[in-house]
Amino acid sequence: MNKSILLLSAVALVMACSGDKKQTIISENPITVQVSNSASGGGLDGVTASGKIESVNSANVSTRMMGYVTQLAVKTGQNVTEGQLLVSVNSTDLQAKKAQVDAAIQQASSAYANAKKDYERFMQLFKQNSASQKELDDMTTRYEMAQAGLESAQQMKNEVSAQFAYAQIKAPFSGVVTNTFVKEGDMANPGMPLVTLEGGSGKQVTAMVSESEITKIQSGMKAMVLVKSLQKEFSGKVIEVSLSAKNTGGQYLVKVNLDNPDDTVLSGMFVNVHFAVESPKKSNENASQKVLIPESALVKQGQLTGIYTVGSGNVAILRWLRIGKIYGNQVEVLSGLSADEPYIVSADGKLYNGAKVRF
Repeated sequence: MNKSILLLSAVALVMACSGDKKQTIISENPITVQVSNSASGGGLDGVTASGKIESVNSANVSTRMMGYVTQLAVKTGQNVTEGQLLVSVNSTDLQAKKAQVDAAIQQASSAYANAKKDYERFMQLFKQNSASQKELDDMTTRYEMAQAGLESAQQMKNEVSAQFAYAQIKAPFSGVVTNTFVKEGDMANPGMPLVTLEGGSGKQVTAMVSESEITKIQSGMKAMVLVKSLQKEFSGKVIEVSLSAKNTGGQYLVKVNLDNPDDTVLSGMFVNVHFAVESPKKSNENASQKVLIPESALVKQGQLTGIYTVGSGNVAILRWLRIGKIYGNQVEVLSGLSADEPYIVSADGKLYNGAKVRF
């Protein structure tokens, strides 16, 4: 009995050792796969940058006066129309100032009316040689001063009326409230944001491009924008290119206007932007081309990234790659795969190294 057990153990050990040297996997049913016969970038170069979605129209609404918030008329996520009330600020001081201005206007109006009557009377007396030139000049000066006093009081009223616009904060355009920074009873200070408002007229991308590649970007250039969280790609056009990185840490600001974003694209989403730039013509016809493959074809295991190729005998072979830049939904292969070398894009079953495949 003991000899039989030892014999079986030895046979199992030999089989295990031989299995380490060569593993043979027999698959009776080959896995159907889709193969791409080209991993070439087509001779196109490009610039890739990270960015963030934002609304074309956006504003942090604030006030120029100090006072307590008496009413917060909107909530985050609420749609508003142009001119709709957003925030009310206590205007007791303005009300008192308005009353003072109204009293000053009434006083100035009375003084002007009396001065005008005296001026007209002295004009008649002067024509009848019943008043001297000096008396007429004095009356003219008094009349002009009264007129200027009335105009000054009326301008003060215009100033107070303009201040009331900052006590009743209204929407500068139609859109949606994305954030509120105060609640009723808070103290509002001049310049302090009260409500953030974004218009629904369009979306744009703000991307940061490195100094080594900013010279390749031009206004009007086409771009492809990949929204990472949605895995959706949209076309766009460069509308602004900053030529200074003084306040952006060595990165240059580029704005891209999205052509037709859908309702799933929201402000604040992170994106990859690919600017299609034609590479200069190479004198050497055998010069290597950029190798690009779909990101969906990659296989990731821990820190390793690979792709399945097709070996002799129609078997899947996992090959590890070194990945470079991302261009929209494609990635650049720096090493591990040659241009025009076939690779597996998708499979109907679970692939593994050595699995039989068919096309």
